[in-house]
Amino acid sequence: MGLVRYSRWASRLKTLNSQTKPLLSFSSSSSFSSATTADNENPGRPGPPPIRVALTESFGRGVFATRKIETGELIHTAKPVLSHPSLSTIHKVCYCCLRKLKTTDSSQAQRVSFCSDECQRQAKGFHDMEMRADWSAYDDYCRSRGLKYPLLVKRLACMVMSRAAFANLLDILQPASLSPEMIVEMEEGFGLLRSAFENSNITGEQMSFLTKQWYIGVLARIRINAFRIELVGALYDDLLSSLAASIESEAAVGNAVYMLPSFYNHDCDPNAHIIWIENADARLKALRDVDEG
Repeated sequence: MGLVRYSRWASRLKTLNSQTKPLLSFSSSSSFSSATTADNENPGRPGPPPIRVALTESFGRGVFATRKIETGELIHTAKPVLSHPSLSTIHKVCYCCLRKLKTTDSSQAQRVSFCSDECQRQAKGFHDMEMRADWSAYDDYCRSRGLKYPLLVKRLACMVMSRAAFANLLDILQPASLSPEMIVEMEEGFGLLRSAFENSNITGEQMSFLTKQWYIGVLARIRINAFRIELVGALYDDLLSSLAASIESEAAVGNAVYMLPSFYNHDCDPNAHIIWIENADARLKALRDVDEG
């Protein structure tokens, strides 16, 4: 089935024979929600996702069903904790939620845009700080090497300096293994990032967290946990009946990091997949029945 390709980052929700140890249980929050309804006392309020995160013996963390999940069921949704548009679409999508803009003004090609007042308000946590620095050298470094993840590090650094996020925001996520060559390349990116801030007179306590170790550590986690955002360009209810059309209309608009979706393990024969409809809000949906456990 065509949409299975969307799940190359998606979950390993299969029942594992090995014994698991509960790690985290989730309730509904702003970062993710369930498609199911709560108990009879609150029929209009979303209930917690039908899943839990636990440790496995051979795959690290995994996500497990707390009840039977039906084929086609929306397991939960998730908002990114960190996102950034790709450099090729930066003037075509919302600078906050990555929604495609209806119109673009060529006379404002050097400025970023937002799809709504709400997104512009939410972007205060990083946008004002970003606008203080000249990112041309940093962007050229990313563009010439085909790099996308350093853009997410830049955004997180601006969020930390604006006190919209903590420097250890991603510490809970598993880091990727890095080769000496990767580290050398990351060190170059770190130098450009720090220089951009220093040249804009951002120094002292605001930059105390911004060390080489922090930069490399964040990149190592982003490398293994970031999702490439591909908008399917179809209504959610129409996806299963128009798979081919959805795939043909997909368009990568940027990258994002999520908390709960990052705990899903990859499987080449997945029983769930992740999709994006209009913006960077992720939807995890079951491809087939998933038994409890």
